[in-house]
Amino acid sequence: MRIRVPLAIIVVTLAVAIGWAAAVVAQSPSGFASSGAKVDQKVVDPQAAIKAAAAAFRQAQPIPNFAAPKKPWGDPDISGTYLVATYTPLQRPERLKDKPLFTQDEAVNELARVIGQDAEVDPRNVHYDWKEYGMDGWQSPIRPSLRTSLIVDPPDGRIPPLTAEGQKRRADRAAAARARAPEVSVRTLASTYTRCITGNAAGGPLVRGGNPDPVNTTGSEAGVTAEIEILQSPGYAAIITQSGSDVRIVSTNGSKHPPSNVRLWLGDSRGHWEGNTLVVETTNFNDKTPATNFQGSTEDLKMTERFTLVNPTTLKYEYTMEDPHTWTRPWSVETFVPRIPAGMFEFACHESNYGVMNVVKGAQIREKELIDKGLPIGAAGGAGGAQ
Repeated sequence: MRIRVPLAIIVVTLAVAIGWAAAVVAQSPSGFASSGAKVDQKVVDPQAAIKAAAAAFRQAQPIPNFAAPKKPWGDPDISGTYLVATYTPLQRPERLKDKPLFTQDEAVNELARVIGQDAEVDPRNVHYDWKEYGMDGWQSPIRPSLRTSLIVDPPDGRIPPLTAEGQKRRADRAAAARARAPEVSVRTLASTYTRCITGNAAGGPLVRGGNPDPVNTTGSEAGVTAEIEILQSPGYAAIITQSGSDVRIVSTNGSKHPPSNVRLWLGDSRGHWEGNTLVVETTNFNDKTPATNFQGSTEDLKMTERFTLVNPTTLKYEYTMEDPHTWTRPWSVETFVPRIPAGMFEFACHESNYGVMNVVKGAQIREKELIDKGLPIGAAGGAGGAQ
């Protein structure tokens, strides 16, 4: 419903607001909040954030043959808190199909492009304005990347084709969605992330990227609450992920995976050291419906991750995804994530607040629009949780 307000009232209101803002600015030193606390310009000014990211990027290159310090029991010390947000797309965009790597200047320019998109807010797009809470990717110590995609194998930087079984599974999900009345049920509630059961890294890797290319504000978002903490003890490591406070316990004591009838939401992770690299193999993913497994993979997914500290402030993170029921060949990712000051805020997701009602109603409308037009609804669940 539209509410009409006389123009005179709008003019008077704006004049009062502008005068109040001017008075506050006049009373506050440049770069300081009205409380007197100094404001970090990287949090409020995208250009300052880009400049800082470029400087950190040039200073944090991998050190050849870098040897991480050792824990008292002899394992390399890779513990710490890391930022896993990234603006690098998972798959290489069509516009960059013959260019696997940027130059350093090109990488900085690309980061500036996507940060510019992410920092904008389109009033027509009903969505959280993350930057008001300091949660946009550019408000964290994010860095440019020389890679044009996270995927490094296959060489074209793209996810391999689906198997016939994977294609049928995707088509069946789409058909079921089209046959369902939006007034009765909505696709978004099938997401365990939207329902706050698991975090957004459940059943998959820690760095996911965009897919396939950030072409608008939503697509270019680097992710929010995108931090992990790695803890180590003799024979074990733990990976804590926000959002959702998900914790993966990684056994490094040589023990084997449990039997195939034991299935876990986050899979079962077993690790070993290869020199300075922690290699983690995760199997035994959940076979429940809806599955939480990454990119529509099945419970037979095998994820192999590699964690290598390449300088005191940078972790090289790699993973390989294998699922013969989904993809025609394995595929691999390589990226670098910065170590950040210790401490993570809890992503306090919960159900039954106003967000759930809005998500459901919006999903009902959007699904009906797509069905009426004969368009596919999509294969994935809802993208966000109720905060």
